[in-house]
Amino acid sequence: MPGNEYRERRHRSVLPFTAAPAEVRLLRQAATAQLQQWGMPHAVDGVELVVTELATNVIKHVGEGTSATLVVEWGGERLRVEVHDMSHSVPSVSAAGCDDECGRGLHLLAAVTADWGTVVTAAGKSVWCEIPLAPEPACQRMERAAAVLRSYRPAADATVEGRLRDVALKESAVELIADLLHWTASCGFDPDDILDQAQLHYEAEPEVAV
Repeated sequence: MPGNEYRERRHRSVLPFTAAPAEVRLLRQAATAQLQQWGMPHAVDGVELVVTELATNVIKHVGEGTSATLVVEWGGERLRVEVHDMSHSVPSVSAAGCDDECGRGLHLLAAVTADWGTVVTAAGKSVWCEIPLAPEPACQRMERAAAVLRSYRPAADATVEGRLRDVALKESAVELIADLLHWTASCGFDPDDILDQAQLHYEAEPEVAV
């Protein structure tokens, strides 16, 4: 229904760097900080591994001191990590033996990512990986809440639009919470205790950056 669709957030971070061993740690830290800002701590381990492998490959196979760029993009259920450099030499798993260091790194990327590949550009190339993401707990909660509100009082948001519709949804949310408190009391639970526990759950989860 209009105004109630879940709009996919898209975030993009571009981090230029110089290909050097000391830069790899700083690059991981920068990528981790960006994920934390986006509210995605669950993706840190996978991204750190991918960033390390891609940046290290630039150092070893393009050359230390090379200018390169890390791009991290999040949209939907996957996180895309790209490293752009100025070489047209394309890495290949099939061309690298299992005993070759580059081959091991590429096999590792293939094992921990949903997909990966290379794109040749006029300035060089990019190597990209896509990491599958589990749905964020906060997004799951919002989607569940929206579904409950739609079924709780469907007439409340079917005939109005804009601000009036938002007011109707807010009133429905208040009535739903009140009904749940009545239900918990009828079952012998303490409504205040239920509210306190719900507040603790709410405050314990990180906010999702929009």
